[in-house]
Amino acid sequence: MDTLTAGTFVGAGSFRCVGCGYMLALTGLDALTTCPACGGEAFARASLFNTERIDPAQRTAAARSLSAHASEDVEAQIAGARAQIDQPGEYLCYAEGDEVRTLALTREWTRIGRSLAADVRFDDPTVSRRHALIVRQADGVRVLDDRSLNGVFVNGTRVEGRVLNDGDEILVGRYQLRFFSLAPPSEPSPETPNASTLPAAG
Repeated sequence: MDTLTAGTFVGAGSFRCVGCGYMLALTGLDALTTCPACGGEAFARASLFNTERIDPAQRTAAARSLSAHASEDVEAQIAGARAQIDQPGEYLCYAEGDEVRTLALTREWTRIGRSLAADVRFDDPTVSRRHALIVRQADGVRVLDDRSLNGVFVNGTRVEGRVLNDGDEILVGRYQLRFFSLAPPSEPSPETPNASTLPAAG
């Protein structure tokens, strides 16, 4: 089996990490990056007509591995960004370079991908041009896989669509995003009259 190494310009196609089996799909004139799941640099080209099947559990395990290897610094930065949110609403926090960005989800649709038209854009071959959608609906906020090649994972599990809960982690390619939902402060309930303050029956 011929192997390819990270940094090689390979063009479009599917490639499997020799170390952990993570499937990486590339489009256009892309170069192989290190494996998002294990950091490995050796890949084998995965043919559409190959009889070898990749165990979906193996791919899910690779996503969990990617989540487990998220930088502690990024986790601390995202926690700091969460602490600075003071307005009720739904938010996405994600690291971009050395900074953490916080995006308020105020529109019905928020597009995530590599396209120049994406609201959250990641210029990386592990991210499809149209990768994921965040949709605000009456019953909550959902993430949808927008027919991506490498899939969308929530808390380590690949999903086609899922309602998000406060603190959920979303993986898009090699990028980690965190969903936060801050409810408005609850209104104090009207005080019930104390029996001692009621006028005596008379």
